[in-house]
Amino acid sequence: MTSGRGRSRSAAAGIALVAAAFGLAPGHAAAADPLADRTLAADGSHIDHVLQRSDRQSVVSVYSSAMNRDIEVSVVHATDRSVPRPTLYLLNGAEDGVDQNGTEVSWETRTDIVDFVADQNVNVVNVLDGRYTYYTDWQSDDPMLGRNRWTTFLTQELPPLMDQTLGASGRNAIAGVSMSATSALALAESAPGLYASVASFSGCAQTGTDPGRRYLQAVVLSGGGNPWNIWGPDNAPAWTANDPATPANLERLRGTDLHLAAGTGANPAAAGGGQVGASSTALESTVENCTRALQSSLGELDIDAAFEYLPGGGHNWPSWQADFHQAWPGMARALTADR
Repeated sequence: MTSGRGRSRSAAAGIALVAAAFGLAPGHAAAADPLADRTLAADGSHIDHVLQRSDRQSVVSVYSSAMNRDIEVSVVHATDRSVPRPTLYLLNGAEDGVDQNGTEVSWETRTDIVDFVADQNVNVVNVLDGRYTYYTDWQSDDPMLGRNRWTTFLTQELPPLMDQTLGASGRNAIAGVSMSATSALALAESAPGLYASVASFSGCAQTGTDPGRRYLQAVVLSGGGNPWNIWGPDNAPAWTANDPATPANLERLRGTDLHLAAGTGANPAAAGGGQVGASSTALESTVENCTRALQSSLGELDIDAAFEYLPGGGHNWPSWQADFHQAWPGMARALTADR
């Protein structure tokens, strides 16, 4: 176990590495001192170290106090950093991120996100951890998937660190695909106002009822986890309380810029690449039904949202790239709008 003194040294070393890796001037490094004071005085979360990939790309290791371990996030820096820029948070699907062999499957490796945002003046933070977890706070530690406090990490620990480290504007958006399409909605609901814009592609938000609940449980089981460690047995109140699609939770999205998408008439040949074939078609058929049900629920509550149904879209990265391209103009407006 690392001592408090060891953690202090680690935090200080991390700040120095951040200053060097992010190209901060010596005077800027001194300005980072309050970051150490704040994290150590509060919950101890801090940036542990940084691996520079290029002048615009870094892999940042962030110590999460809630999970008591380091979490890797990939950062694409805004090209123009002359003024504070907004931040787009990206979440991967259930099987994506960095696997046990160190192979990365993510927004950066499966889409054109790095080139796409090159002239958009936005920072991008892609979480490379969290496979099969639904990016939520679990009630119990899991023998296979460990301690999961993702809501805490993504709404309380990570954003302040990224804002200070990147010199960001504090204006945020979040996008998720498949498993994390549900997570993006739930995270925005858990911290109203944190994300100005939310994009949810190919998700099944109704996690408190079937088939959405069974969909979630199947995903977690496929990763070796126990889904009942998340919110307890099927009939436990926490399943409804954490369902992003209940009227009470959807109300928390009122005023947020929302973009939701799914494929329709999924055609693997048309979608191309990624996860294709019968499984992709079946999955997208299920999430299309979930998405249309969510559209109806939002309509009944008179909450504005943009819905897109990609003809022939599958449950795969090429389709999600197309979804993102479609959603981005609206997201960009929300990120730069006056508060």
